[in-house]
Amino acid sequence: MDTIIRFFQEGGAFMVPIAIIMAIGLAISLERFFFLLKEKSGNRSAFDELLPMLQKRDLRSALNYANSSNTHIGNIFAAGIARIPGSQRREEIEYALEEGLMEAIPQLEKRTQYVATLANIATLMGLLGTIMGLIAAFTAVANAAPAEKATLLSQSISVAMNTTAFGLITAIPLLLMHSYLQTKTNEIVDSIEMAGVKFLNIITERKAGQSSASSNNGQ
Repeated sequence: MDTIIRFFQEGGAFMVPIAIIMAIGLAISLERFFFLLKEKSGNRSAFDELLPMLQKRDLRSALNYANSSNTHIGNIFAAGIARIPGSQRREEIEYALEEGLMEAIPQLEKRTQYVATLANIATLMGLLGTIMGLIAAFTAVANAAPAEKATLLSQSISVAMNTTAFGLITAIPLLLMHSYLQTKTNEIVDSIEMAGVKFLNIITERKAGQSSASSNNGQ
């Protein structure tokens, strides 16, 4: 613990902004992680509940559940089901699902890009702190006695490098978290798209069955 405190104190003024960036980045990452975890679980549960209703052609119950589920899949399915009575074409229902997906994606990706941005800022802040430290070091040794210059320069460079090290210590985990969050977001988007395709297939089969029954009755 003493080593960490000493490392932080010797890094200079730039250590504080980097520490703030680390705290903000970690907070955003944790918030996004739990949000995506909840979103994935909620979407899966909603789809498992809605699928039997759709297969039984119970659109009214499916619509009521979708509206009350408070999930993106529920919202998208509700938009598709609401379009069914006035639409006779698969494309029109598909447009409603795509519109719902386009509304969901920004919410899923919200603040995730900030994590990568903060990681880049932390790296640049570390480099800037090192450069400023080296400038101060060379300025200090310029007026020092010849016998003290080597020691003073070595110590100053060591202190200046602390900011670069801390910047990288902050940036690397944040970049890994950003990559993980982006992967999880893409997985959720893909699962919503797959659920939409299954929805369309079920509705298309339903309409085909109704058309066939109407044709037989006409004969």
